[in-house]
Amino acid sequence: MHFQDKQLQIEQVDNLQKRHFIQMKRRPQMALIHTVSIALLKKLGLHCRFQSTGRPTAPLGSRILSDPSRVFEHNMWDHMQWTPEQEALARQKAEENSSVKVSIEEQVKYDKDACSYWNEFYRAHQNKFFKDRRWLFMEFPELLPHRTHDCNEVVLEPEKTSILFSPVCSQMQTKLDSVNKTHAEQAVETVEKAESVQRTRRTNDDMNLEHKGQDWKWMDRQKNQGYFPGIDFTFKIFEVGCGAGNSVFPILSKIRDSSTFLYCCDFSTHAVHLVTCHPLYNASQCHAFVHDMCDEATSTYPFPDGSIDVILLVFVLSSIHPERMQMVINRLSKLLKPGGMILFRDYGRYDLSQLRLKKGRCLFGNFYVRGDGTCVYFFTNEEIARIFISAGLKEVQNVMDRRLQVNRKKKVAMHRVWVQCKYQKPFTKDLH
Repeated sequence: MHFQDKQLQIEQVDNLQKRHFIQMKRRPQMALIHTVSIALLKKLGLHCRFQSTGRPTAPLGSRILSDPSRVFEHNMWDHMQWTPEQEALARQKAEENSSVKVSIEEQVKYDKDACSYWNEFYRAHQNKFFKDRRWLFMEFPELLPHRTHDCNEVVLEPEKTSILFSPVCSQMQTKLDSVNKTHAEQAVETVEKAESVQRTRRTNDDMNLEHKGQDWKWMDRQKNQGYFPGIDFTFKIFEVGCGAGNSVFPILSKIRDSSTFLYCCDFSTHAVHLVTCHPLYNASQCHAFVHDMCDEATSTYPFPDGSIDVILLVFVLSSIHPERMQMVINRLSKLLKPGGMILFRDYGRYDLSQLRLKKGRCLFGNFYVRGDGTCVYFFTNEEIARIFISAGLKEVQNVMDRRLQVNRKKKVAMHRVWVQCKYQKPFTKDLH
């Protein structure tokens, strides 16, 4: 009897092990089928009801903190309203950390050697300090003038509808019936395509040689009067202060195989080197160059005035000495076509990064120097409006973006403040 019980226990354990083995073996297959299913739905233009849509896509976000007890449920909350007490406390903190000024001698040094400090910054951090700005197209849809959908469009779905019995599902089934391949066949095809891409992918050295060859061709063509890189493209974007390419490569991935050309510059030679050596850099659709916006007397642009559709100015103007900001915007406005636009985003007054600065870091007013020698200014809406309107540009957007950034692990909530603006060059008829 005991022998039979023991034998039964052994058989049960064996069955459990077999079921566990089968489940473990099926997991990769189910994951692959799930991935292919999502890809098919996207290809057919259908909304994946079981796929997370991530953060809301409304301008400046649409995640509102209505219940303070839920503050640690998300990493970011939008459109935060400050109380008068919070505003007064922030103002007091800024006045305290700006009460001790940097000496005049050091101010001159930081201004004169600004390029050296930024070069050291990019040598130290390479392209790992800032994240890629994939939010650009959500906040600045003007970067994609020929897009097939509205980046700010909200997709509404019927409530309490199962994907298995919804009209969407029947539409999907109808379209899938026309495709004579099963999920498994699609999965195999996906793997084969991935392997093919891996086999045919060129090395970084090959890419760099190709870029250099294209640059030499451009230099030869530039000898011809009137030629400049990107002349044959109908839509031209210029990013000022491209850094290591955190805006460049998200933009290039979106404009691939289109009639859009991207120019980008930085006055840090090392930053531009990081961009041009990146494997995604495409010299046939992008031209990166070293340029100092504050030294217009001795520097020129690789394109003529009045040829740019959109100028991207993101967290750049704040690093320029306030006395030169007006000159910089005046010059950029001349590069725009009539109707062209400057898309701007930068640090706002009383942002967390300003309130965290220690005494002895203030150069003057709201202009500071960080520990690494780089400088930063914190703007108000009124200051931005005055600079851009004085340059002859028309205000389209000028908002203070206040958000609550949350570290859910440390249970810390931090107030962030940014200024986001859009200024347009008037059409000729608007000038009269």
